Amino acid sequence: MNREEIKKILPHREPMLLVDEAYLNEDGSATGFYKVRGDEFFLQGHFPGNPIVPGVIQCEMMAQSACIMFEEKMKGKDATPVYTGLDKVRFRGMIKPGDTIRIDTKLIRDAHPMYLLHGELTVDGKKCMSGDFSFVILEHDTVRSVVG
Repeated sequence: MNREEIKKILPHREPMLLVDEAYLNEDGSATGFYKVRGDEFFLQGHFPGNPIVPGVIQCEMMAQSACIMFEEKMKGKDATPVYTGLDKVRFRGMIKPGDTIRIDTKLIRDAHPMYLLHGELTVDGKKCMSGDFSFVILEHDTVRSVVG
């Protein structure tokens, strides 16, 4: 699945669409990829002369890469995936311009509309980040009733 296909599932758009490709694996897990170009908004000022992908951006990449697992639940629906939690997040290596990030995610628990997953980001086979995350898929009528 390329960026245009991902946009049919996720509401994210540039500059916040942070996955270039996503694939559903035979075991039901998902694998995403993102190539850090160096001109991304989140590298400006983080850090001048030594740009490093911020941890919060890595967490967002992890969540977005799971989108293909939820294609049927999201595709063509007026719904938004919303983070509900992060747990056991650990950063083990820096991600820099020129790196291609591999993002592996797997479902731990499914209690629709809430989901718990585990994800890992690697560069050249080296683990850079891992953690558990949860999110809920809210249909826009639900979002309006919760917010409004």
